[in-house]
Amino acid sequence: MNSDKEIAVETARNLLQINAIKLNPENPFTWASGLRSPIYCDNRRIWSFPAIRSRVIESLVSVIQTYYTGAELIAGVATGAIAPGILVAERMHLPFVYVRSTPKAHGLGAQVEGYAPEGSRTVVVEDLISTAKSSLSAYRALKDKGLNMLGMAAIFTYDLDVARTSLEHAGCPLITLSNYHTLMEVARKQKLVDAEQLLQLQEWRNNPGAWSNASII
Repeated sequence: MNSDKEIAVETARNLLQINAIKLNPENPFTWASGLRSPIYCDNRRIWSFPAIRSRVIESLVSVIQTYYTGAELIAGVATGAIAPGILVAERMHLPFVYVRSTPKAHGLGAQVEGYAPEGSRTVVVEDLISTAKSSLSAYRALKDKGLNMLGMAAIFTYDLDVARTSLEHAGCPLITLSNYHTLMEVARKQKLVDAEQLLQLQEWRNNPGAWSNASII
């Protein structure tokens, strides 16, 4: 098994290679929340590249087996983490459920879809951690169903303070394959960003709200 650092670097390289992560400080992206950002991550692209898809799933399985011993159930967060979640569950020969952002407005009104026996040792799989708001909503929905929550495993995190604080407050452990710091390190070594762009990317990471407001002016 690769070390955590090796997995982080490999994952960052792969995400940059397939343009799942785009860096553009000069023309910021606008997130659904309205926040403007010099980086955009679209991990759905992973599933179109078989070799990289396989490595990501292998790495997720590896960290889950290492950090969440005895997992009995894998839960994916709709919609972005349904694909990695079910692939991980298949590889680990475990049952799978997925969690909607809100309970369904018709039928049984379920928020957790699938069979989730009470007390099951459960790991949440996410594709991306930004503010962690939707991730924690899913985590709490599963916990409210009486599941034994081991924690969360994600492909990439922006490593924002608001996410870290929220996860810690909720008592939700998080393990990620790669992170913002490693991504910047790889981008710099590959000369994908110059010194000025790297500075802007770091300034955004330190204070996303202030950077976003300044970019509008």
